[in-house]
Amino acid sequence: MAVEIEDKFDAPAEFVVPDMRDIPGCAQVVGPKSHELVALYFDTPDLRLATRGITLRRRRGGDDPGWHLKLPKAKGVRREVTHPLTRSAKIVPAELAGLVRAYTRGAELVPVARLDTKRNVTRLLGEDGELLLEIADDRVKGTVLGEARTVDRWREVEAELVKGDRALLKRVGKRLRKAGAVPADASSKLARLLGDRLRAKVSGPEEGTAGAVVVAYLAAQVNALLAQDARVRQAEEDAVHQMRVACRRLRSALKSFKSIITDTAEIQDELKWLGQELSEARDLEVIRARFAAHFARLPENLIVGPVRRRLGTDLADREREAYDRIREVLSGDRYYALLDALDTLIAHPPLTPLAAKKPDKPLRAVAAKSWARIGRLYAAAQALDDIEARELAMHDVRKAAKRARYTAEVLAPVLGAEMTGMARRAEAIQEVLGRYQDSVAAQALLADAAETARQAGEDTFTYGVLVGLERAAAERDHAEFPRVWRESTAQTSS
Repeated sequence: MAVEIEDKFDAPAEFVVPDMRDIPGCAQVVGPKSHELVALYFDTPDLRLATRGITLRRRRGGDDPGWHLKLPKAKGVRREVTHPLTRSAKIVPAELAGLVRAYTRGAELVPVARLDTKRNVTRLLGEDGELLLEIADDRVKGTVLGEARTVDRWREVEAELVKGDRALLKRVGKRLRKAGAVPADASSKLARLLGDRLRAKVSGPEEGTAGAVVVAYLAAQVNALLAQDARVRQAEEDAVHQMRVACRRLRSALKSFKSIITDTAEIQDELKWLGQELSEARDLEVIRARFAAHFARLPENLIVGPVRRRLGTDLADREREAYDRIREVLSGDRYYALLDALDTLIAHPPLTPLAAKKPDKPLRAVAAKSWARIGRLYAAAQALDDIEARELAMHDVRKAAKRARYTAEVLAPVLGAEMTGMARRAEAIQEVLGRYQDSVAAQALLADAAETARQAGEDTFTYGVLVGLERAAAERDHAEFPRVWRESTAQTSS
């Protein structure tokens, strides 16, 4: 999956692309070179892809004919997946259709628009002839397909990084603006063409209210979850972790803000289910990286037998199997029903009367309650004499700290430094307890792996070494926690 870093501009009919030969960082300018492009865009009849900022097209002409799927931007970067041209102009390749299932949810993909573009491409090269950036000057004729067929014409300019840096993109953008181009209002040609057809009907809270703060956060996390769907299907690095984090943040917010938004118990249960389905692959990913780090630091004479295979290759195989199970989950009706429920929740949130209040008082009360819950659970855990029961109770303390952290992060943009500090303190508690738990879990896995190796007649010496390292790490975190707790609670009291 490639990434696309570009800036888009609207341009008047008389616009002329300025001379770029003296742009710092550019050694040579080539072009312009002309192309005739014909692109057919696919979506569901109710435009589910375009509404989310996704484009799926089949394009002829230019230097890159083929199928192109452009997924939503994240931190200024847009991901693009390509596929060679197919014989059929009206059937989307299965690989691409699969990557947008979280949005289509069983609906048919059909042609919804056609763009005919006359493009002039100017290329900026480096000292070694490497392509740094392309400027595409487009004159576009857009046709909305269907019964109410409409046609529109406009001109736009795109500056897209290839091998250059963002500083070059910024300099080129500045020069284009000086020549008369203005930043585009629409995120894509298709979004511009479809216009008002993409405006969703919602009945959300008024701006400046507690409800608006909460619903905006929930919407951002739903978008974050959806943005990871295609990446998880392709088993990209960290994708399953980011999707699970979005699930947790959503569930945590729905729990914490039940005084603002109500009747979400069923959605919370389904988010818990999805998080659990994602957990195996993520846990294997983390533990495999953990053991790899140990191996990198250990002297070779302490690594005996096929331990690298058992704690590396074998775990990677299990991880791939876990991803296969996740793909089945992400293609199932239960997952799609959850996504539908989340969409409905954002569009028509079930708000309480407190949601109409100004944010300060009701949201501060939620934050205070979240923090108090950590202290209550910690006191209950310390009152237990049974060590195993206390360990389980401290796991609940960690979860409460994570929930308080998420709550404070929601409120920091509204309530300021007080919430930023609370989030930082909750994270400190969460992290030290999390590291301890990870060490304990690693010891349990090592014990099982050692027993399997023993039964296979293998030397288990290295497993003992690794258990010792994990036990030492757990003891360090266990010893560190009282200090972290004192510092966190002292700052809160002051």
